[in-house]
Amino acid sequence: MWIMAIPDSSLIKLRKFVCPEIVFGEEALMLAGQYAKNFGGDRVLAVSGRNVIRAGWSGKVIDSLEDEGLSYSLYSDFTSNPKAEEVMRGAEVYNREGCDVIVAVGGGSAIDCAKGIGIVSANKKHILEFKGVDQIPRPGPPLICVPTTCSGADVSQFAIITDTRRKMKMAIVSKTLVPDTSLIDPATNLTMSSDETEDTDTDALIQAIEAYTSKASSPITDQFALNAIDLVFYNLPKIVKEPAVLDYREKMKLGSLESGLAFTNASLGLIHAMSHSVGGFTDAPHGLCNAILFPYGVKFNYDTIPKRYDKIGEAMGLDLKGLSQEKRKTAIIDLIWKFLDDMGQRRTLEDVGVDKRDIPRLARNAMDDVCMMTNPRSATLEDVIAIYEEAL
Repeated sequence: MWIMAIPDSSLIKLRKFVCPEIVFGEEALMLAGQYAKNFGGDRVLAVSGRNVIRAGWSGKVIDSLEDEGLSYSLYSDFTSNPKAEEVMRGAEVYNREGCDVIVAVGGGSAIDCAKGIGIVSANKKHILEFKGVDQIPRPGPPLICVPTTCSGADVSQFAIITDTRRKMKMAIVSKTLVPDTSLIDPATNLTMSSDETEDTDTDALIQAIEAYTSKASSPITDQFALNAIDLVFYNLPKIVKEPAVLDYREKMKLGSLESGLAFTNASLGLIHAMSHSVGGFTDAPHGLCNAILFPYGVKFNYDTIPKRYDKIGEAMGLDLKGLSQEKRKTAIIDLIWKFLDDMGQRRTLEDVGVDKRDIPRLARNAMDDVCMMTNPRSATLEDVIAIYEEAL
């Protein structure tokens, strides 16, 4: 996955880099109609959650569709951590209404739901049949994303869908899921709640860190990851204090974009694998699940690639010169705890509904998650159980 080793060489590796066309800046969302028309669209399925509709961003996008003479249907019958049955209902709407382009307006839930609707419509299969890497025979219809949070889903080849029957999240990974266009308008983040801001922006930080430490990282993804860490770490506390300052939101949106470009091409690691398992089981917010597991994942991985984590610490402003490896590790983990305290995210798994009896099941599901494959340190089932217990 993402790595192809050349025969007889342990030193040379090939990397591929995928991304959509990106338009970044104020009023970028008003280009949705133009792009939909350029893709040959006639009737658009707009996928957007109720909060985003109430905030007015979906209405602006719909105005742009109407300005181009395009008809549309609006689908909002989905929840956070989009469920398989919600995707299937959306695909029914797409087919019944005769749609030929999808525009997703919202955070990761709306975008992942839209991705699922597209591939179900194109392949005539249930969404759960696409689990894993490169399991999508036919690409979906053109997909335009207008991200209103900092999930990175608008540039990624991932879709995370919840299987409610088994109470677990399913990762679908394929370059066919990379959106055709991402219209990134920093102003859309101004209407996010404080909880949503802290959850999704912390997620962007962890995505960048896991991309930088991934087994599938490359010099290309490293540049995006380190820059994202710097942008997110320094601007999120400013946003918490002054949420209406657009300049901070713009820097955060740029950090989210770079984090997304890094992780979609380098993949993620143990923190996300374990977070997906918790989120699928409890339906807790994805960013919060990541935040809870954040310091424990770094603690587990640090000694395997200390120089990489030291670079991350330096990107977050630490001076680690002259310190022993153990002291560098402690300084980085202490800084993470301080960051979580400042963001009000120092929580436990018990706070999101996990009981000790649930941990073996959560650990088994985490071990089956595709993100575990690129974690820098190989983890056993017993390792994952121990981390969950520490975070409880």
